[in-house]
Amino acid sequence: MLMNREDSQLLVVDVQERLLPVMTDPEEVVGNCAILMQSARELGLPVLVSEQYPKGLGPTVEALHNLASPAEILPKLAFSCADDEEIAAALRSVRRRQIVVCGIEAHVCVLQTALGLRRDGYDVFVAGDATSSRRSANRDAAHRRLAQAGIGMVTTEMAVFEWLHHAGTPEFKTISKLIK
Repeated sequence: MLMNREDSQLLVVDVQERLLPVMTDPEEVVGNCAILMQSARELGLPVLVSEQYPKGLGPTVEALHNLASPAEILPKLAFSCADDEEIAAALRSVRRRQIVVCGIEAHVCVLQTALGLRRDGYDVFVAGDATSSRRSANRDAAHRRLAQAGIGMVTTEMAVFEWLHHAGTPEFKTISKLIK
């Protein structure tokens, strides 16, 4: 199934100040999450950012925090965004059935969120190169489990170019600069 911008939204999960430094490849995760957020903005896709217990884990890292409005950043205590009523309601309110998920940790909050969203009837895609865990074995196991559960495992560029659908547009010119 192809992603399309008219039916997609982006969910950035828990890329927070005290959690990010212990992840494998933290710069790649932040960079790819930023590309997804900026591309979503350029193409008019809704963006939502979750924060797991921000009092303890801190806010979303500055590079991503600056790409979101305060209303788009929601705290949670449940590991799964699908099990947090405020986040679930925000996702439902935009009436888009495809959700691209990125963030950390792949084997905990990203995994449980993606599985929960699928349970709730969404078409879910996880940008694997925009996720991480403290140990690469946990990230890799999460990616395998998600794929086995029918979650679309994609890359940042796959998501962006499927949203774009055509070259030669003003959006293509703007977004292609982000990829280089």
